[in-house]
Amino acid sequence: MSDASIQTTIRHGEAEFGDYFALLKPRVMTLVVFTAFVGLLAAPVAIHPFIGFCAILFIAVGGGASGALNMWWDADIDAVMRRTAKRPIPAGKVTGDEALAIGVALSAFSIIFLGLATNWLAAGLLAFTIFFYVVIYTMWLKRLTPQNIVIGGAAGAFPPMIGWAAATGDISVASVLMFCLTFMWTPPHFWALALFVRMDYDNATVPMLTVTHGRRSTRVHILVYTVLLAILAIGTGFTAIGGPIYLAVALVLNALFLKGAWDIYRRNEEMAEADNFAVEKKFFKLSLLYLFAHFGAILIEAGIDRLGVFA
Repeated sequence: MSDASIQTTIRHGEAEFGDYFALLKPRVMTLVVFTAFVGLLAAPVAIHPFIGFCAILFIAVGGGASGALNMWWDADIDAVMRRTAKRPIPAGKVTGDEALAIGVALSAFSIIFLGLATNWLAAGLLAFTIFFYVVIYTMWLKRLTPQNIVIGGAAGAFPPMIGWAAATGDISVASVLMFCLTFMWTPPHFWALALFVRMDYDNATVPMLTVTHGRRSTRVHILVYTVLLAILAIGTGFTAIGGPIYLAVALVLNALFLKGAWDIYRRNEEMAEADNFAVEKKFFKLSLLYLFAHFGAILIEAGIDRLGVFA
C-alpha cells in the first residue's frame, strides 16, 4: 500500500454497523449471491434446503471478505476517486487495520464452514476466488496492466462454479459455461463505466484501458468483446443449461447489447461529452440487467427440468 492508504489507519468518526457492512461491497455481493444460487440450483443434484442456504451464506461471506480486503489495499486509490471517496476507509469511518482484520477473519470463516457444510472442492474454489480477487487482481493486475479487468474478471465469474460444486462436488461443462458467461461479460461492463469516469482512473493513476489506450480504443474493445459474448451467450442456449426460455432471453438481450456496443463504437468524444455520455451510461445500466436476466433464465430452465414440464 502507499503512504496514502497507510494514513487511513486514523479514524475520523465513530463507525456504525452500516460502515462495516459497506466494507463487504453489498452491491457486488448481490451478483455473487445470485449467480452462486443459480449454479447451486442448476446443478442436476438435489441439495437439502438448509445445506443450500448455508452454502449461499458462506459464499456471500467469502465475497464480502474479498470486498473488505480490496478496500483495505485500495484505500489510497479510493481516496482520490470521486466514485469511491465516500467508502468507509477514505471517509475515516473504518481504519485500514480493521478492514484487514475483518477481511481475513471472514475469509477463513467462509472457507472452513463452506467445506464443512458442503465439500472441500467448493471450499477450495472459494479460497482460490478470494486469493485471485485480492492478490492477483487487486494487489497485482489492477495497478500493472490495462488488461486488469479482463484477467481479473475471473474472480467474479467463479461463484456459479462454487454453487455448482457445492451441490455436486465436481466441475462440469455447464458450470464452466456459467463461468465463461460472467467472464466475457465483465470487460464490456466495466469498460463502459470507465468511459464516463475516466478522470477518476486518471487521478488514481490506475492503468484502465481508457487511460492507457484512450477512449477510441476502448470503444473498439467493447464492440469486439460484446460480439464474442453474444456468440457464447446464444450458444449456451443449446446446451444442458439452456432451453427455449433462455434462448429467447439471450436473443433479445444480445440484440440490444450488440446495438448498444455498436452505438458506443460509432461515437466520438465530442458526441459523448455533448450528451454527458448518455449512450455509455445506458449501455452500462443494460449490462447489469443483461447478466441477471441470463442467469435468471438459466434458473427458470433448471426449474422446468426439475418439474418435468417438457418431459
